[in-house]
Amino acid sequence: MAALRSLSAGGVLCPSGAERVPGNLTGTGYDRWARVTGQDGACRGEFVPPKPIDERHRTPHAAAPEALPLASRVPGVAWGLLVLGCGLVLTLWLYRAQARQWNAARHDAVVAEAEKGLVQMRAKLRSAELLVRSLQTMFLVAGDMDERQFARAYANLDPRREFPSLLAVAYSVRVHGHDGDHFPTTLVAPPEGNRKLLGLDVVDQPANLKALVESRDTDHLAVSEPFPLVQDKDSHGRGQGITLRLPDYGPGASLDSLAVRRQRLRGSVAVSFRVADLIRTGLPAQLLQVARISVTDVALASSAPLFDSGTGARQAQPSIVYRMAFGGRLWEMAVFPKPTSDLSWSQSVVPAGLLVSVLLGLLVWSLTDTRRRAVQLGRRLGERYRESEERFRTLNELLPALVVLADAADGRIVYANQAARGRLGEGIQGTRLASLLGVDESEVERRLANPQAGATEVGLRDTSGGRFWASVAMSWLMLDGRPQWAMVASDVTEQRALTELLGYQATHDELTGLINRREFERRLQRVTQDMGESPPYAAVLFIDLDQFKLVNDTSGHVAGDQLLLQLATVMRARLGEEHVLARLGGDEFGVILAGLDTPGRAVELAEHLRLGLDGFVFVWEAKSYMASISVGGVLVDRPGMPLAELLAAADTACYMAKEHGRNRVHFYSERDEQSALRRGEMEWANRLRWAVQEQRFVLTYQELRALGAERSAIHVELLLRFRNEHGELVSPGAFIPAAERYGLMPLIDRWVIETALANVDRLHPAGPALRMVAINLSGASIDDDTLAERIVELLRLHQVAPERVCFEITETVAVRQLTDVIRFVTRLREVGCHVALDDFGVGMSSFSYLKHLPVDIIKIDGSFIRDMLSDPISHAMVRAVTDIAHRLGLVVIAEWVMDEAIMVSLRELGVDMAQGYALHQPERVVWQRD
Repeated sequence: MAALRSLSAGGVLCPSGAERVPGNLTGTGYDRWARVTGQDGACRGEFVPPKPIDERHRTPHAAAPEALPLASRVPGVAWGLLVLGCGLVLTLWLYRAQARQWNAARHDAVVAEAEKGLVQMRAKLRSAELLVRSLQTMFLVAGDMDERQFARAYANLDPRREFPSLLAVAYSVRVHGHDGDHFPTTLVAPPEGNRKLLGLDVVDQPANLKALVESRDTDHLAVSEPFPLVQDKDSHGRGQGITLRLPDYGPGASLDSLAVRRQRLRGSVAVSFRVADLIRTGLPAQLLQVARISVTDVALASSAPLFDSGTGARQAQPSIVYRMAFGGRLWEMAVFPKPTSDLSWSQSVVPAGLLVSVLLGLLVWSLTDTRRRAVQLGRRLGERYRESEERFRTLNELLPALVVLADAADGRIVYANQAARGRLGEGIQGTRLASLLGVDESEVERRLANPQAGATEVGLRDTSGGRFWASVAMSWLMLDGRPQWAMVASDVTEQRALTELLGYQATHDELTGLINRREFERRLQRVTQDMGESPPYAAVLFIDLDQFKLVNDTSGHVAGDQLLLQLATVMRARLGEEHVLARLGGDEFGVILAGLDTPGRAVELAEHLRLGLDGFVFVWEAKSYMASISVGGVLVDRPGMPLAELLAAADTACYMAKEHGRNRVHFYSERDEQSALRRGEMEWANRLRWAVQEQRFVLTYQELRALGAERSAIHVELLLRFRNEHGELVSPGAFIPAAERYGLMPLIDRWVIETALANVDRLHPAGPALRMVAINLSGASIDDDTLAERIVELLRLHQVAPERVCFEITETVAVRQLTDVIRFVTRLREVGCHVALDDFGVGMSSFSYLKHLPVDIIKIDGSFIRDMLSDPISHAMVRAVTDIAHRLGLVVIAEWVMDEAIMVSLRELGVDMAQGYALHQPERVVWQRD
């Protein structure tokens, strides 16, 4: 602000007042006073003689300037000529430097265009490669294609829109002959101009055949050497052509060897171009204007030319050379900048340099003839002026902020810095400050009366007449004894727009434009808080798309996004603007129905929404899908209902709608047993995630006893328990169904496996003498392709003998996932682990697949063991399973052994081992005991 106080009305910083200059001016006989004024906008010096000194006191040097002899002025002329000569030399040097910069800038411009041309050319070639790979994928997926299918595929791709230089897209089938393989061309598109290719054998074109063989042997893109095109034979030739080739292999195993690739080759996909046209369309026009471009294939011994943008003799050496590897070829692009005219004198610094040199010489001539004190005084004035000018430039002209001064008397602007003039207009001076702010004079006075309030955001008008947002601070200022209004503003339009955009993105879904889950929950919270003790009612709906996963899996995520967008539009139209629709994530939507007269109105609106989407047909790339929704709702009939309970109830209701057959509406009721069970499972799912993190799971073991002669070996099965908040153990029957439904079994199984293998010698009091420990696995864990390798890794890490570990898989899982189970157990048995088939006998085809399943142990389901003494069928089943298992070399274990009589009967039938409460009650593992 101190600097601003130095501003004069004319916009020039200049000190005011008078300053005493000590000493006498040579030859004047006066003491002078130097006065600096700024009333007319400029600084000037004025010498005022106080009173003359007595002539008797004059010195011999006090002669008048005009009385000096001419010879005394000659040194000044010499200095002027010297400065003029130096100025001319400097001007010549600057001209040469400017010419060098001119030429360097021209060369840099060519280099920049060449770099862009190289990037554009590479992008063009990558696009061509993607085109060939798209055709290869179509043949690999479709198998054989006829002419109509091939023409349709070509029309869908429409390659000539991006590649005007493309000649043909062709397919050559492999035909075995007595003299070797032949590759006649069977499919060509477009047919116009390419009919000669039909029946053409690639063997007759060595360069084309070489590319076919390379792509066949490497399964990579191969580009041919340039060769004459068949299409140009009757048109006196239009240049060389190339083909891009990829192989088409028949079905089979992986292509991991050269012999397999050669054997399974079914045909070859090719795209042909006129290479010169392809390169020309790939280069930017600006590059061709400033340079001559030459492209050659240096992979050949003769370096075959591919493209040349000019004619006549070329330069001896190119200025820039690039090399591009593409499809097994190596292309070299040479850039020859075109000659340009040199920098003209009129565009250089020479005119200005000459003028400055002359003026500077004259100035030096004038200054050297000025008396010493006048020079000193002028130097001081010049220094003050330069200081003032620099201060003003630094504080005002070069500030990015908008600085405006206005006269407080009439409110008109008297000064605006460069930033203000550029943004608010050159004619801003003289206008009223209040009009600039769009307020009246009283508002300006109010802002000035409270400058401590800081900056505020207001709208200002720019040069185009539009308004922009600025952060404005205002204050009073005194300049030359007159009050001024000072305003400093900075443009905050972009920051404001960014803030608004971030605010929108924080509350809305990017795909559909609907509000997101966070904003949905905030609005729902407000609805529950604003409800009174009486109607209107409100309701919350959860919506799940029934066919979304099918669309995503078969047509891709782009199609899925389009389906979501279309359904969101339909639902928005069906609901109207008075209700809230949100996308909660994935294919889930939420609705807040507010202002309902009766609870039944919520059901009507939900059914109205479902009917609007019932039978909705979604079409994507010649495929159509029937879409529908499952709607779950919960009524908000009292104020202050907890948000978490509402969301959980709506989610439960939506799940029940899907469980009852989808495409229906289900409203939550606390008296609904299925809803209560679902809520219980949801609570268990949250508790189980917490249990894994807080180590709330407990392992117990139950011993297995041998029924034969050898009974000393100790075998145990690990059983999982959950320790609740009160320290009580909960059996797995209470939480396993919830874990299976919510996909938590792989997480739990991994915890059990890692915990058991890390403490295998601390599971049982026998310690290292424990012969075998059995661990149960769920079906979801079998689907994990990485679990088997993880088990092998843990066995090595903890140095556990694999034969001490047995993994149990239920018969139901084995029947349902037979292929995955065989792969899984085969890997475990390779390292020495045992595998047991648990709950055997409950399946429908147990004996039919038993001989194909690589297991070591069969555990007969306890339901047969429990009733075997009273039920002849159960007794016969136990006998049959035992006999068949022993014929297969398997160990038989009986579960649920409840008394000694059953043990005697099992021993008579030849059962190897038994397990049950009659033999051993489960105990907590040693390392987890209190």
